Amino acid sequence: MAGTYHLLTGNPRCVAPRYDLAGLRGSLNAASLLPVAISPVADNPDYRAPEVLAGVQEGATTLDVTAWRFRKPLKLERSGAQQVELDLDILSHAQPGFEDLRILRSGKQVPYILDRTSISRSLNPVFTFSTDSKDPQLSRWTLKLPRPGLPLLRLSCRSQTPLFRRELTLFEELSDERGEKYRRRLGGASWSQTPERMSQEFILTFDAPPQTDALILETHNGDNPAIALEKFQLCYPATRVLFKSQTSDQLFLYYGNSEATSPHYDLGLVAGELLAAQKADALPGREEQLRKSGPRETISGGRGGLLFWAILGLVVVVLLVIISRLLPKPEERVNP
Repeated sequence: MAGTYHLLTGNPRCVAPRYDLAGLRGSLNAASLLPVAISPVADNPDYRAPEVLAGVQEGATTLDVTAWRFRKPLKLERSGAQQVELDLDILSHAQPGFEDLRILRSGKQVPYILDRTSISRSLNPVFTFSTDSKDPQLSRWTLKLPRPGLPLLRLSCRSQTPLFRRELTLFEELSDERGEKYRRRLGGASWSQTPERMSQEFILTFDAPPQTDALILETHNGDNPAIALEKFQLCYPATRVLFKSQTSDQLFLYYGNSEATSPHYDLGLVAGELLAAQKADALPGREEQLRKSGPRETISGGRGGLLFWAILGLVVVVLLVIISRLLPKPEERVNP
């Protein structure tokens, strides 16, 4: 039949068609075919993107956020499925397992899915080289990180020294309850280099993520000259939070509550659809500190710690009053 026809494609949700024409397969094979000219691919002007998770509610229960220390506003470019990658502020101040992440809209939680990707992000620390005055054969590189407590996976660097074999140890310095410093080992590896294998990359995998923002890499040179290291790089995994929202929503991402446990959202039942959906990038804004963690809260656990110190102070006052009453007055004292 003469006329204009359109060949449609590009709908991943469309099921395969079933036509009655399939019963005429034998006749069609014997029929003469006419060539058809196909124009270049063009967008369908009537296309309307289907709503992602149309039957899923975007809101959840209310949440008291007085125990959360930090938050960031989220800026949305368009409505629908969203993804926000956790930046260095969030990675540093949130729990290591991200149990304390919450997205709020007007005081109510927005359900989300945590996407731990296989993508790695890198950062280049500022480093300084030094030697030990007590042991001149000991080489030390101090790496300064932009934030403490980052979930680092590995350290890499290069050396132009043509021939060496060294054992390298990575650690950080912490302080105990008495203020005395001690070393916390983060990893170690052996590195060999020969003129035939110059400029090979050294990679050290972290045994545990650091707690501070300063890393120390050490090696003993023995009776050999010190080696030169350069191009330090640290890698950490890219972690994203996936959710659904509208551009009219004012959203905040809360984090920094060491007592929080992981939320349980029904959204996890349709995680596959949200992971497969085309998502807009939500941009985190400037970090806002909502409350400070003082020494007393750190030692005794927040409000409970303040109550403990208040009771302790009251007990001390009562004891002082009792002791003062037991002591003899000046006129009652007997002179020898």
